[in-house]
Amino acid sequence: MNAITTCPSRLLVIEDDPVLSADLGDYFRDRNHRVTLCRDGGEGLTLARDGDFDLVLLDILLPGLDGLALLARLRETSPVPVILLSALGDEQDRITGLVRGADDYLPKPFSMAELAVRVAAVLRRVALERGAGQRPRQGPLRLDGLALDLDTETARYRDRALDLTVTEFRLLRVFLEQSDQVLSKAFLYQTVLHRGYGRHDRSLDLHVSHLRRKLRAAGVPGQPLRTVWGQGYTLAAEAAGAEPSTPGP
Repeated sequence: MNAITTCPSRLLVIEDDPVLSADLGDYFRDRNHRVTLCRDGGEGLTLARDGDFDLVLLDILLPGLDGLALLARLRETSPVPVILLSALGDEQDRITGLVRGADDYLPKPFSMAELAVRVAAVLRRVALERGAGQRPRQGPLRLDGLALDLDTETARYRDRALDLTVTEFRLLRVFLEQSDQVLSKAFLYQTVLHRGYGRHDRSLDLHVSHLRRKLRAAGVPGQPLRTVWGQGYTLAAEAAGAEPSTPGP
């Protein structure tokens, strides 16, 4: 049985198209989710900040406050997961959305079945992270000057904060835990994005590109995060000058 049926959640749909908004509401209510509909950007921001939602489905072209501006302001105070839905499907729009903290991006037109799979993937990740929050505190994960605080989900290189998104933090954590190993895209999609890998899905590539940029901006030397053509990505420990270590609890 599909997770979207067995794990009802609270969804906020911020979409100004009345037909699509109603269709989304009906579709997810039929799968036992509690759905709140909103068609204005300013009102949507207030609801997303103040409501106890598990996931926000957010259109980009909205009256009052556009979706990208809404997302940027939402991320100042709230980590609620967001999936962007937009007819603006070019690469720059996807990049902007992911940089501002979106968990996923689905261009219109899309099938309800594909959206349901992506919603289920994000909700699974949220459930896993909530379970992790009940575990004992963990020591930092280190690789030379890189340090990840697994409890606060923050990262630093020497004395500089990396300011990573949630997805970028998970990605860097996996690379540090398996440095010098070539990690396939299929593995990273399942482990970090919690969904299957499709040949035309470039979400992972965009996250890796932005993580590389932030590592360089923080002063990480060389190119520790490398592409292995036809195989995947690897974080080379020797490029940072030390082997990784994880202190005991």
